[in-house]
Amino acid sequence: MNILLFGKNGQVGWELQRSLAPLGNVIALDRHSQNYCGNFENPEGIAETVRQLKPAVIVNATAYTAVDKAESEPEKAELINATAVAALAKAAEEVGAWLVHYSTDYVFNGTGETPWCENDATAPLNIYGKTKLAGEQAIAQHTTRYLIFRTSWVYAAKGNNFAKTMVRLALERETLSVIDDQFGAPTGADLIADSSAHAIRTALNKPEVSGLYHLVASGTTSWHHYAGVVIEHVRGLGKEIKAQNIAAVPTSAFPTPAKRPRNSRLATEKFIQTFNLTLPQWESGVKRMLDELYSA
Repeated sequence: MNILLFGKNGQVGWELQRSLAPLGNVIALDRHSQNYCGNFENPEGIAETVRQLKPAVIVNATAYTAVDKAESEPEKAELINATAVAALAKAAEEVGAWLVHYSTDYVFNGTGETPWCENDATAPLNIYGKTKLAGEQAIAQHTTRYLIFRTSWVYAAKGNNFAKTMVRLALERETLSVIDDQFGAPTGADLIADSSAHAIRTALNKPEVSGLYHLVASGTTSWHHYAGVVIEHVRGLGKEIKAQNIAAVPTSAFPTPAKRPRNSRLATEKFIQTFNLTLPQWESGVKRMLDELYSA
């Protein structure tokens, strides 16, 4: 079975190369791939790649994710997150492939304190969220066999992430300021990739599971509490942390071009019940990543 993976070098794409390997022959592409088009700024090229390879499964880990930059580049964000995704969805249906795609909690307006369910009303606050929602809608419109996974607060040992930034700053400064009025669940790219592989295996045998799911680690935290957990764990690994105080500040202390949702909690009961998986507490994945990065 051929599995076509777009976005092979992103955080989730990198882990997917590992987790998808036992399922079949993985053809992994990115925007710089030579033999086949993996550049989502070229929607027709993406569709032609699908027609040429005729994979059984397509996994799209490509996205325009520069949330603030999207406010000044709406056309580019729309092209990558919506227009190219629509072309991909049509081509997937044409060749009879399953399409797996990743979306975001940013499709919601972030109000309240209750975890968002899959069928809650969407109301994106920014261009990134609007274009990701348009991508979801295109898939639902143009394909019959798909898995869309909304996730949030994604991190990985590869690349930059919030935890690494906090450690770097804590080694340099005595006082840090971190937002304490946004809430979500830090979710490892490895957890997303492994859960995706399991879901794909299920979907190949049970087409009726096609649909939209929320996929995040269990539990909830704020950025402020998340930073505290990270710094204390790294201190316990023997690093000479300079930071003695982490000040809790509101979102307004760090103005950004794009509005952020305050409530990024996602309800995962549908995913857990459909695919019979346990989603571990967010702390366990974060601490394992920190062990990998900072253990002596």
